[in-house]
Amino acid sequence: MYEIVQNFRQIFKDQSDITVYGYGHLGDGNLHLNIIAPAYTEQTLSKIEPYVYEYTQQYRGSVSAEHGLGVMKPSALHYSKGAPLISLMTQIKQIFDPNGILNPYKVLPEI
Repeated sequence: MYEIVQNFRQIFKDQSDITVYGYGHLGDGNLHLNIIAPAYTEQTLSKIEPYVYEYTQQYRGSVSAEHGLGVMKPSALHYSKGAPLISLMTQIKQIFDPNGILNPYKVLPEI
């Protein structure tokens, strides 16, 4: 699992101002990938995405975040969940939260 950290270190090897760390919970297979750059740039982001999602998909992992994938990355959910499952998740959300007041702004992607 730590291989992705090493891969990103290789990707950013010529950029000494970017640091890559990985840490997590080996018992349940979670890895937190932390890429530290002096500023947000589209160039840096383009080296990270979609590679991180494709890598996760290759190993049948799950694209997620502790504080909600639906805030910033709902469009990345398809890398780890198929359309039928996303549809089911949407239906369940609608049943239990028809007014969208639970966990507001945590959204599922359009399918």
